[in-house]
Order: sequence, then structure tokens, then C-alpha cells
Amino acid sequence: MIGGYGRTTLAGPEHMAAGFRQDVLRAICWLTGVAMWLMAPLINGACSIAATPPRSMLVLNESAMVGPFYYTAYNALRSAVTAKSSQSVSIYLEQLELERFGGERYEMARKAYFQSKYDDKPIGVIVAVGFAALDLVLRLRKEMWSDVPIVFVMADDDALQRLNIPPDVTGRTANLKLRDSVSVARAVVQNLERIAIVGDRWEIQTAYRHFKDQIPVQMGGLELIDLIGLPMRELRKRVAVLPDRTAIVYTSIFSDGEGTSYPPADALGLVAEVANRPIVVSAETFVGRGGIGGYVLTPTAVGREAGELALRILNGESASGIPINDGNVVKPIFDWRELKRWDVSESQLPLGSEVRFRELTVWQQYRVPITVALAAIFLQSAIIWGLLIERHRRQAAEKLSRDRLADIVRLNQIATVEAMSSSIAHELKQPISAILNNAEAAQLLLSADPPDIAEARETISDILTADRRADEIITHLRQLMRKKPEIEYKVFDVNEVAESARHILSLDANKKSVLLDAEPASGPLPVRADPVHIRQVLLNLGVNAIDAMMSCPPDKRRLVIRTTSLGQSEAMVSVLDTGPGFPEDLIQNLFDPFVTTKDQGTGLGLSIARTIIETYGGKIWAENRPEGGAAFRFTLGLARAA
Repeated sequence: MIGGYGRTTLAGPEHMAAGFRQDVLRAICWLTGVAMWLMAPLINGACSIAATPPRSMLVLNESAMVGPFYYTAYNALRSAVTAKSSQSVSIYLEQLELERFGGERYEMARKAYFQSKYDDKPIGVIVAVGFAALDLVLRLRKEMWSDVPIVFVMADDDALQRLNIPPDVTGRTANLKLRDSVSVARAVVQNLERIAIVGDRWEIQTAYRHFKDQIPVQMGGLELIDLIGLPMRELRKRVAVLPDRTAIVYTSIFSDGEGTSYPPADALGLVAEVANRPIVVSAETFVGRGGIGGYVLTPTAVGREAGELALRILNGESASGIPINDGNVVKPIFDWRELKRWDVSESQLPLGSEVRFRELTVWQQYRVPITVALAAIFLQSAIIWGLLIERHRRQAAEKLSRDRLADIVRLNQIATVEAMSSSIAHELKQPISAILNNAEAAQLLLSADPPDIAEARETISDILTADRRADEIITHLRQLMRKKPEIEYKVFDVNEVAESARHILSLDANKKSVLLDAEPASGPLPVRADPVHIRQVLLNLGVNAIDAMMSCPPDKRRLVIRTTSLGQSEAMVSVLDTGPGFPEDLIQNLFDPFVTTKDQGTGLGLSIARTIIETYGGKIWAENRPEGGAAFRFTLGLARAA
């Protein structure tokens, strides 16, 4: 068909088949591309998994864990791996015991054993603890674990130079030299002349085998006493008779040479038991077993460094990228007891030395409790001293307050006497005039002829009565004016003080036509205070009451002093009058200073009365009586209640 927009060609069967095949090929290619795109993450993940080493490590100890050193190192390795790994790690441990076994047959047997045991156990990293273990595993890995990286610790850097270290081997060296033991020997033995070296035969030693090669260079002119390889029986005899200016350098002993094996730490104890010279050691686990100390290998640091390096490799880091460095596993550590035994001063030790097993003084053992106790004692002493000072100040303040109160009372007494002076003069004038008149009359009666003796007796009797009245007035006046240097606390009956005040007030009451009565309690009311002060309060209240009644008719003037008890604890004294009472707006402030209802008053009398009563723990107040007049009342605690 021919049209304006295109042309359609009708093909035969051959052309249709070819087109179909091309479409199928295009679809297959497209689906293959999509599948590859979808599977790319899975392929990459599989490659990553394959590149990550197995989460397992094989630890090869050059010795056995019969002693504390390798046991402590292995525990430190496990702790480091457990603490810093987010995933579980399988740890396999093999104890090579190379100080007891060796040779080609032993290595072949070990190789066969390892092949059989770990044939189906993938190993991610091998940890060699000690130079001898590293040497053995490097020989065995040519046919086993050829692609497994190796981490080593506790290998001497000089000894490593004899090995061909592959790129996938890394680790930390232990910079432990014979010269360090010699320098410690010089420090602990003054004028050192000779070194006695003790240990198993060099060829069966593992950790200290390199000391043999260092002897010619490191002795520094010192005489060598070679006790290497001696049976324990012979060795104990020799170390017991060493000459002066000698130090013993202990390497390690695993056998007594007669068939008995034991840990090197136990062997050291047997040597130290009889040795007559200090023993320099090179392992931390030897300190405390008879060795004086020295630059020592610390198993905890050895195990920790091994675990941290192995874990880095298990986490994907390449061993070839981790350089071989010196390990921080050697420290100067000493036994305080051995230092004292051999009279070695701590100042002679290497800088930064750690001294263990020190017998602490009481202060060193109990510094914190002693410090706390001393601080508590000091604090208590300071508090007690402060309280004593405060008590002294309080007593001084109380004395000053009492003195001021006594002065105030004294001034108030003088003011009271001044206010009552005319009444006192009037009362004294009567008995004095009576005495004069009766004396003149008695004189006339006795002059008569014959003298009137009977009448003269009566006249003299009147003179005596008038004299006693004058004496009584003067006595009360002296009591009123008596000066007291300070407050005198005493127990007294408040009824007696009230009666004494009534007597003194009666002088003024008689002159001003005031009927003065007393209504004492039915029984005694003992209180503890100064009776002079309480009497002064009653005088102040009584004088105020008498003055208030001057506006009342003479026949309406009555003053009553009443004492009563309030239960079993208090006594109440009331001064009642028949005057006009108080203005309601003044009752609340009546006892304030300078508040008065008198034209000529100072406003201090009632304020002084309140001060006195409150000094003795009482209360005072004023009120208007319902039947007319005013009432002053105050209370004091009963002495028997206190």
C-alpha cells in the first residue's frame, strides 16, 4: 500500500523468523543486565565475607601453664579479646613445653597432631607467646596455615634477627637484656665484684636463652660464677656459700636434674631458702618468691598486647601493615621485704621502680580513717571551742543584761520613793510627833509631886508604840531603797512579797484616802526569782492604780492585791482598782516604753515591770474589769512545778 505518510512491506517466512530471534536476544541481554544489577550487592557482600578472616585464634605457649606466669598472660589475653570484641572469638590453646621437649621427632609429632586436630578448624590468626614458640610455628607453617597471619609477643629483638620474618608476621618484642639484671645487681650490692647465674641448661631454656650470648659483652669486668644446669641439690649448696659482693641472677629452673619437675617460681623458692646473697629476677611472678626484684616481664601486659594485636587482625587489619615494635612489658619491680633483708635503700633502685609487699605504717594503712577521725576531732574541738566562746559571750551578755535590769530597777525604786516621799514624810511625822508629845507629857507626870507613875507608864508605852511604827516605816523604806549589785535568784512565797508591797503602799494609800486590802492565796505560792524585783513590780502597779483613782470620790477608792494559783504550775498576782479603767486604744500598748495615761508620767514604770516579769519567764497584762476599774495581772512559774 502506498500512502502519503509511509510504506508497508510484506515479508516472507524467512524474514519473520530472523526478526523473532533478534527480539529474543535483546530480551535475554536486558534480563541478564537487570539480574547482574540486582545481584551486585550480594556478590560484593560475598567477596567481603570471604576477605574477613575466621573469628578464631590459636595461642601457642612456648612453655606450660603449670606456673603463674603463662597462666596470667593467657587470662590477660582472653580478657583483652572479650572486652574489645563486639563478636565472639574462639580461642584454642596449645602448650608446647619446649623447655622439656624438642628435636625433629617432637616437631614431626607436633605437626601431625596439629594437622589432625585443626584440619576442620579454620584459624584466623596464630599467637606465639615467646621466641621459641615463634621459631617453631614459622617452621611448621610451610606445610600448615601458610596463609594464616602470626602475632608474636615476648621475643627478644636480638634473637629475631636470626629468623626470616615473613611480611604477614607482626608482634611486640620484649626488651629484656642481661645488662638490666647486671645494673640491678650493682644497685643492690655495693661494690659488686661477681655475678652468679642460676638456671637450667641454656639449650632447654626458652625465655632467657638469649642471656648466654650477652654474657661476654654485658658482664662489664665482673667475675662470672656459672651455676647453669646444676642439679637442685648441688645448686642449694653452692648458693649458700657465695662470697661477699656477689649477686645472684636467676633465669628459670623447671627440673631438679634428678627427675622432678616444678614451676620456675617454686624452684626459685628453694634457691632463695638457702641463698646467702640477693637474687635478681626477670619475671614479675618471681617477685615475692624470694627474689629481690629487677627489670621483670609482666605477664598481664604480655597477654594484653597479644590479645589486642590478634583482635586487630581478626577485625580485618592486615598483619603486614602493623609494624613490629618494642612492647611495654618490662618494669622495675622490687620486694620491700627483700630490700630490708639485704639492707638496700629505695634510693638505690632504678628510677620509677615499684616496691611491693611494703609493711605499711599505721598512718599508711589507715590514712583515710585517721584523717577522718582527726578531722572529726578537729571539727568537734572547733565546735566545742565555739560553744564555749558563745557561752562566755552569752554569760557576759546575761550579766550585762542583769546589771542593766538592776540599774533600771534601782532607778525605778528611786522614782517610786520620790513619788511617795510626801506620803512617807506624812507617815513619819505622825509617830515622831506622838513620841515628842508623849515624851513631854511623861516628863510633866514625873515632875509632879507626887509623880503619877501609872500615867507615866501609859505615856511611855505610847512612846514605844509610836517608835515601833516609825521603825517599821523606816525599815520598809530601807527595803525599798536597798541597792542590789545583781539579780539574786531565790525561792520565796509570793504571798509574803505581796504583803511587803502592801505595807509600803499603805503609806501613800492612807494619805490619799485609798482603802488598801490584801487577798492572799490559801496556801504558799513558791516562785523562783528576785523578791526585790517582784516587789518593785507590785509597787509600780500599785502606785499607778492609786494615782488613777484620784479622780474618784474618796469613798469609792479601793485597791486590792490578790494572789491565786493557776493549776499546779503557775501563780498569778492581780492588782485591782476602782478607777476609771484604761482607754481601749491604749490597752495593747500600755506596757510599751513612754506610753502613759498620766500628765506627769514618764511611761517607763509599766515597761520596766514587763521587762522584770518576762526576765523570770512570766507574763503580764492589763484589762478593764466588768464591774468597773482596771486590773493588772502577772504570772510566774511555781518552783515546785519546775
